[in-house]
Amino acid sequence: MNATPLQPLTMLGDIPVEQFLSEYWQKKPLLVRNAFPGFRSPLSPEELAGLAMEEAVESRLVLEHGEDGPWQLKNGPFTEEEFLQTPESHWTLLVQAVDQWVPEIAQLLEPFRFLPSWRLDDIMISYASDKGSVGPHFDFYDVFLLQAEGKRRWQVGRLVDADSPRVEGTPLNILREFEPLQDWALEPGDMLYLPPQVSHWGTAVGPCTTISVGFRAPSAKMLLEDLSGDLAQQIPDSTRFTDAAIDPKQAQGEILPDAVSQVRNLIIRQMDNPAFISRWFGELMTEVKYPEVVAAEAGLAENWREQVAEHPLVLNSSSRCAFTREPGFLFVDGDSYPAPVDFCEVFCAGQLIDRDTLEKWPFLMEANGLVDQLVNHGALHFPIDDEYQEE
Repeated sequence: MNATPLQPLTMLGDIPVEQFLSEYWQKKPLLVRNAFPGFRSPLSPEELAGLAMEEAVESRLVLEHGEDGPWQLKNGPFTEEEFLQTPESHWTLLVQAVDQWVPEIAQLLEPFRFLPSWRLDDIMISYASDKGSVGPHFDFYDVFLLQAEGKRRWQVGRLVDADSPRVEGTPLNILREFEPLQDWALEPGDMLYLPPQVSHWGTAVGPCTTISVGFRAPSAKMLLEDLSGDLAQQIPDSTRFTDAAIDPKQAQGEILPDAVSQVRNLIIRQMDNPAFISRWFGELMTEVKYPEVVAAEAGLAENWREQVAEHPLVLNSSSRCAFTREPGFLFVDGDSYPAPVDFCEVFCAGQLIDRDTLEKWPFLMEANGLVDQLVNHGALHFPIDDEYQEE
């Protein structure tokens, strides 16, 4: 692996961040030529294939002309023999959340920190043989597509939705109808931003590697399912439906609009709790994708007080953090911790605890306090490649 040093925010070219957010973010595509000058992929195709052979890594193989029909999907982990049996062209390997496994890939997230960090999802990397593709499709989330190696042709179409006709006989959401409105060839260092639901079709021109930086966009269905479970635990069993004003003339078995209105008001009253919603949402959006990766670091820096004066504790690269001002909560890996807002701001920006931080906020040194808890969970640790890492 040989990563190229990244220059913060150069990926937007001459466009200021403010202009990008007001004119392009979730509105229209943007192509940035030479977004990362002199970019070299931190991961070779062979290393990517090696990851796809690991049990813990989520990977997929898409064959446009598969044995079982067009647009065949295979799920990993894969074997070396399976890769040797792939055809010469028209196939793509996709490996999800590579940033969770390769520190050099995780560094690629840094230039995107002008967006809320809790919205960042993961980095997917795809390797495509000549003419490899996953077909014309769309996503429900924002994505930045950085060309890492080789050349890929991107055709971008109109906005589509869940009702758009799909190709039958494949588990992939391939659009049956696709009309390109824009057509670009991207080379290493070029980057394409696509808002949600913009149809697109990427095709390799010779073997190529593409890095996709995706963003979390929870559906209303998922939010309601998760919220209802948490909310129900807070409501006492004594909170019930009432109908004191029954109309004696109503038909037997009829549910009157007034009863429906009372049920609606009962539900709305339970949800009208901004503090609860804020805390629930912060916990939800900082849940880690692979908690076992964080847990592997649990307690390794339990003697952190003896070392932190010289070497800062840093947030695990697999961890997520966010905060709210009212009420003041720090969220890390799906848990919430009451904390001063000024500390939350500094921690979420720097994602570390050093000597200056401890001097400014002495409460962090308390036994079984915030830092102890984060260390015990594996969210805070000393980087494993440093000499001071405990054995």
